[in-house]
Amino acid sequence: MRASLLRNTLLALVASLGVLGLAPVAESQAGSPGPATATTPVMAIVAECANPQLPPAILDGAGPAPGSLPLTVITATAPSVALHLAVAADENARELGLMCVTRLAPQHGMIFVFDRSSDQEFWMKNTLIPLDMLWVAPDGTVTSVAADVPASTRSTPDDKVARRLGHGRFVIELPSGEAARDGITKGTRLDLPHFP
Repeated sequence: MRASLLRNTLLALVASLGVLGLAPVAESQAGSPGPATATTPVMAIVAECANPQLPPAILDGAGPAPGSLPLTVITATAPSVALHLAVAADENARELGLMCVTRLAPQHGMIFVFDRSSDQEFWMKNTLIPLDMLWVAPDGTVTSVAADVPASTRSTPDDKVARRLGHGRFVIELPSGEAARDGITKGTRLDLPHFP
């Protein structure tokens, strides 16, 4: 009887941590997040450093605790797929980006919107998952692709954190391998909504 009560209390505690985005990520043997099961709750973010405005729709698992209005999600059409992207259009959203996200849903990610086309360098501080990055011209043409940009940990020294540079008005971050799976390469034309 006592063991059953303790087990139920522990299960309730783990479930509440999952709701708060603090439960552990299920790990596969390769060390990457594996599928969630009834006994392995999924954490899509590390709550204390992730952007509280990340929309749960792009995350592969629980999102941040409710509170802030989530970022807008737009659809960008590639030749064979639709990509669902949270819009980071101001300095704060661009700075936080996908920091501390531990899982992204397939064909979901973030689009960083800048005022004009220029060189854009990204420093992957606190980026806990590998990503594909696309630099995109104002007309939707992909100008460069950085595939499988390595993740860092929260303790990775700054000089060891990956940096990538490209030219465009937009930068799109997707789960690692997504660009190749979707046939997106330099020169691919994406249909984007109009951004002022």
